[in-house]
Amino acid sequence: MTPLWTAHDAATATAGQTPNGWAASGVSIDTRTLQPGDLFVALTDQRDGHDFVALALAKGAAAALVSRIPEGVHPDAPLLLVPDVLKALEQLATAARARTNARVIGVTGSVGKTSTKEMLRTALGGQARVHAAEASYNNHWGVPLTLARMSADTDIAVVEIGMNHPGEIAPLSRLTRPHVVIITTVAPAHLEAFADLNGIADEKAAIIDGLEPGGTAILPADLAVTPILTAKASMAGVRTVLFGTHAQADYRLTDVQITEHATIARARQAGADMLFKLSTPGKHFAANALAVLAASDALGLDRALTSTDLGRWAPPSGRGTRETIVLDDVENLSFGLIDDAFNANPASTAAALDLLAACHPTNRVGRISVGRRIAILGDMLELGPTENALHADIANHPALPDIALIHCVGPRMRALHDALPKSKRGHWVETAAELLPKAAQLADAGDIVLVKGSKGIKVSLLVDALRKLGHPSAAHQGNG
Repeated sequence: MTPLWTAHDAATATAGQTPNGWAASGVSIDTRTLQPGDLFVALTDQRDGHDFVALALAKGAAAALVSRIPEGVHPDAPLLLVPDVLKALEQLATAARARTNARVIGVTGSVGKTSTKEMLRTALGGQARVHAAEASYNNHWGVPLTLARMSADTDIAVVEIGMNHPGEIAPLSRLTRPHVVIITTVAPAHLEAFADLNGIADEKAAIIDGLEPGGTAILPADLAVTPILTAKASMAGVRTVLFGTHAQADYRLTDVQITEHATIARARQAGADMLFKLSTPGKHFAANALAVLAASDALGLDRALTSTDLGRWAPPSGRGTRETIVLDDVENLSFGLIDDAFNANPASTAAALDLLAACHPTNRVGRISVGRRIAILGDMLELGPTENALHADIANHPALPDIALIHCVGPRMRALHDALPKSKRGHWVETAAELLPKAAQLADAGDIVLVKGSKGIKVSLLVDALRKLGHPSAAHQGNG
């Protein structure tokens, strides 16, 4: 098996010093998930990775990328010594990108980056060797880590690019050098760092800065800020493809049917009808899938195969995953759980409530007799000075009449709790931990329960507590 990095190649890429003889099959930044043969990268973030080099080597790391010899590690150990570990990781990324003939897709957007990245992995994997980021590795170390893990024989790479502040996306895109970029949408998110939605659109459009000559920008057609995105593409002289429901969209959604366990979508492109199906309900997923089909076409792949393989995609954990929690196997009692606890902003919360409204509870099986749609909503973070108004505005969502009860978690969600009709007000708590003792009261047989919130508010604790009320049904876990 060809190693991912030899000592010679890694030293050449980083201008570092290292003993010969080692070869790495992977790259890791975390000793908890490190595999034997990995190159351990001692990044300094919340903790100093140099403190874990000895453990990494003991667990079988091929070598460690360091800026100093850590305490307790022999100077003759397989260390790749560089002045700056993060800079060296970027240099590995640059070398990995340069040595491959892979066609690269860059994905950004306020909502749907990770889901679209995983759609691309699934939908294109039947036609090519696809390399894609793990989890949501989309920041200043996640993007170079993704590229550094890319093997030379990769056919298609999918790189997720995110941001929290202005000026982050352009350098990551230039490092990635994509042939195709997708902007899923632009929505109120990270408003703490931006004056308004136009500022967010400018930053998202910066992904176009790294496009390879002759590249394609796949952009949402339905937004008030779409002209900002298309102007950026026009200025860069790249091919622009619009997707969405707008009449001017090159890939235009004409109909979306949401069922309990699927999304069936029709679209038109160049005068031809398209039909595709996802095994997960959600209108927002249909829009992302349309962008995936546009990317497939831009790379010259077989659209029919891409469309078929799209049907196998399921959301990543914590991003709309559907589960059935079995309370009683004998009586066949269960409730539905939608785990969307990884991230939240106004657009993704609205999409999650749409999804909840499309689900069908089961009547006459639980203590309450009537199956309910219930939402547990945690704070949406980083929304800036209008955060209270943005939280309260959830009470105006069109799906609200179909939702029986909304529990609110976090200080910002107090604004929503106060704005809700009294009949729909559930609990309000400042922290997720305060609601844990009431977990058994939050769901009844026949109910559908959505848990949604920003990662920092830790509503994932409530997902775990709801799971422990019974056990997940393997037949329904993760695929809606």
